[in-house]
Amino acid sequence: MKKNFYKIALGTATVSLLIAATLQSASMAGAGTPGGSRGPLNEPTFQGAGPWQVNSNAATVARVCPAVANAASCNALVLGEDQVAGHSPFGNSGRGLVSTNDTFADNVNALSPAQIISAYNFPTTSPSGGLPGTGKTIAIVDAYNDPNIASDLATFDTQFSIPQLNSCTITATSGPCFQKINWSGGTTYPAFDQGWALEISLDVEWVHAIAPGASILLVEATSNSVPDLVRAITYASMKAQYVSMSFGAAELSAETSTYDRAFTSTTASYFAAAGDAGLSTEWPSTSPKVISVGGTTLSLTSTGTVASETGWINGGGGCSTYETATTSEANYPTYAQANCAGKRATPDVAADADPNTGVFVYNSNNFYGTTGWYTVGGTSLSTPIWAARSADSGVVVNSAYIYGTNAINFYDVTQGGNAAGCLVGYDMCSGLGSRNN
Repeated sequence: MKKNFYKIALGTATVSLLIAATLQSASMAGAGTPGGSRGPLNEPTFQGAGPWQVNSNAATVARVCPAVANAASCNALVLGEDQVAGHSPFGNSGRGLVSTNDTFADNVNALSPAQIISAYNFPTTSPSGGLPGTGKTIAIVDAYNDPNIASDLATFDTQFSIPQLNSCTITATSGPCFQKINWSGGTTYPAFDQGWALEISLDVEWVHAIAPGASILLVEATSNSVPDLVRAITYASMKAQYVSMSFGAAELSAETSTYDRAFTSTTASYFAAAGDAGLSTEWPSTSPKVISVGGTTLSLTSTGTVASETGWINGGGGCSTYETATTSEANYPTYAQANCAGKRATPDVAADADPNTGVFVYNSNNFYGTTGWYTVGGTSLSTPIWAARSADSGVVVNSAYIYGTNAINFYDVTQGGNAAGCLVGYDMCSGLGSRNN
């Protein structure tokens, strides 16, 4: 895979990779948190103060937004201390404990934008010759408010030599810039939430890393209730060509008749996280109007080339209870091996999501007593990667495009995965696979 970068400095981001531990399966989860209405969680046991989890006696993992019933949770996991390496993003003061500030160098397992771009052979220019994403607007829908996102994005950009985004009101002539609004387009922002603020940092920083020429519209829903998020999605649909949604809620019968109406635009491309709970389904990922993004484990060599990409054990996927597969999905030659009998099958596609092969994220907001640099994964990572890469192409990416004859070069992930396993062709582990162009 090529190694052309748009002047993103590797700097100290070059890492020797990567601890091989993966999240424990449900049978090993012990006294893990209840799955609520989202189904069983294939995640390790919580311990200590905060949301820390034991991960195969090697590291701790925190669920950024704990699963809650009757509401959506973000699909991000943050990597804690690696006992073997003795590093964090939570300092060296003992497993599951935290430091008050985490340095860039502490995150020895994290991948940089340059490494992700190289691994997936992503473009370094747009079709018109500018920066990737030039002329497009990507909306990111999240819950609650991140008061420091503009300055945190600037810190992230400086670290990796990515062109800065000025704050502005996005228009057809504004050029690439960043705008934060509430669900109705105003500037009276919702309450702060420490987990969702870290999620927002992940989404905004990595959309910009992959599509540095695009404008970013952050739409903050009043809360993580599904109706509030639907309002924010509806507004985003009017303003952007690409919409990234790194959250999910339990499926419910109202999704087909009510909530899917949020996807009002026929010219917008919608992307949603398939979830971090193994073989299970979530809305909005299940909507046939959305591209569902699953997760992989991306392992690199010491020189930055891809050693392997396998299905992530916690990657979400499954047969929808209420949604019907699109004609394009149902007619795909290997759709039948999902055994969904005409129902919507998720995910459609995948990218790196394993927190053990996660990425750098900068967050200056308090997250359980910590601030600074974090190593973050989950399908909250793979989703903005796919949304931003699609904006680089400048085409509408919907079910017909994904499953039809198009310009996407898929890498078929056939090893590892959730309980469905990764198969040749379509599967509920990684969908059609990851993107390699």
